[in-house]
Amino acid sequence: MNFAKKRKKAQRIRQERALLLVYALAVTAALIISVYNNNNVEASTPYDVEVEKIVPEEFIDMEADFATDNLKDDEILDDVPLVDEAQTLMLENDEPKSLQTPAQEVVASNSKHINHDVITVAKGDSFIGILTGLGLDYAKATDIYTAYKKVFDAKNIKVGQSIFITSAVDNVYNELVSIDKIVIEPISGTRYIVEQNDDGKYEARIEQDDLKTDIKSVSGIIKGNVSSAMQNAGVPLTIVGNFINIFSFSVDFRRDVKAGDTFEVRYEQELAPNGKVVKYGDIIYASLKLGKEKTELYRFEDSKGNVDYYDEKGLALKKTLDKKPLAFKNARISSRFGRRLHPIFKDYRNHHGVDYAAPMGTKVYASGDGVVTQAKWVGGYGYFVKIRHNSEYTTGYAHLKSFAKGIRPGVRVKQGQVIAYVGNTGRSTGPHLHFEVIKNGQKVDPLKIRAATGENLSGAKLAEFKKVVAQIKQMSVSEQEVAKTDKIGEIIDGLEEDKQI
Repeated sequence: MNFAKKRKKAQRIRQERALLLVYALAVTAALIISVYNNNNVEASTPYDVEVEKIVPEEFIDMEADFATDNLKDDEILDDVPLVDEAQTLMLENDEPKSLQTPAQEVVASNSKHINHDVITVAKGDSFIGILTGLGLDYAKATDIYTAYKKVFDAKNIKVGQSIFITSAVDNVYNELVSIDKIVIEPISGTRYIVEQNDDGKYEARIEQDDLKTDIKSVSGIIKGNVSSAMQNAGVPLTIVGNFINIFSFSVDFRRDVKAGDTFEVRYEQELAPNGKVVKYGDIIYASLKLGKEKTELYRFEDSKGNVDYYDEKGLALKKTLDKKPLAFKNARISSRFGRRLHPIFKDYRNHHGVDYAAPMGTKVYASGDGVVTQAKWVGGYGYFVKIRHNSEYTTGYAHLKSFAKGIRPGVRVKQGQVIAYVGNTGRSTGPHLHFEVIKNGQKVDPLKIRAATGENLSGAKLAEFKKVVAQIKQMSVSEQEVAKTDKIGEIIDGLEEDKQI
């Protein structure tokens, strides 16, 4: 029930009671006149009979109900329903109803009832604005917001979000008395609750359902591109992105993928008790068949928390270093590797990297997985970052404006992670990225290398990995058996239908 309807109903109740009061006064006046006449004229009927003719029966009952001044309080209220019963009588089916007796009505008029409302956040709404709109004063609304902030910042409520509010409302005037409880569930299975305690203060807490981890398997045929094929098959966008990222440095998705190629992906998803997906987890298996060549990759996390994807034999996915590690992929090459006329010294010198002209502040990515070995000012290089990828390859990034948050020596980075921003520091004539690759201690042309940065599994890691592969394969067998059973069931059902026909 919306609040406009509640106000209208309360107004109608007050009007009905006002009319009742006027009627009672009119009857009382008539009774006084009648009594006065009886003192001067000999009545032909008994007094009680006259009263019954003039006053309706329900008003005589009212008089009897109020003629109990000498009774104890508990005796007076013996036949009066409790507050919850009075509430039910008045508000059943959202329509006001008369109580059983006027005495009961008097008791109910001093009570309150509990409302359970669901408010959907609209554009322009604020948490405090919603509460004050219900009739709560600003100070109380602020108290609730402050209590909430310990577990959830209510400023983050979004359009379309549902807010569950339990409140106490006065029965007579239909006005808000207090807000007792608020529940916000921004993510299915996680509820942020603020509730009024016995002292009238608000306390906040978190309730979280136990989530179930489920493995979802999806496969399909590619007709256009991989992304659209996967989304059409029902794969969520975040999983599509991760799938493409896994293969992105070994597959050219624009040139290598053809119509008729296939994909398969298995990924984790967290389910609430009601079966609703709360969040998506990791891809545990990814397969891409391009022509006759099929690549199958399994996710493996070692005891130190390092994660990568390997084929069935434990061989790492061979990632090549990104040759243009910039967010601005249209950046032009302003200077290539090799001998050149130096733009500042005006003599011919060897240039040990590739320069990419890019706007100031453009994001610079790690060319591959590795460990940061330098992140500091280095003479003519200006601000400089160096990353060791394995025992063979290292990459360098120079003339940077600044480093990304957390980038310092010893930090492990992932391929595609932001490490810095394009600048114009050191000996530089304009904003650009100087990118270089060092192979076994020698600087080589970044545009000509194809470096494999993954490390193959061996020993104890390989043994543990094979157990993971066996588990994933067993999941596949179980799924096939279920599918086969379902198919047999469909065939049997079809045969039975044919018999009936």
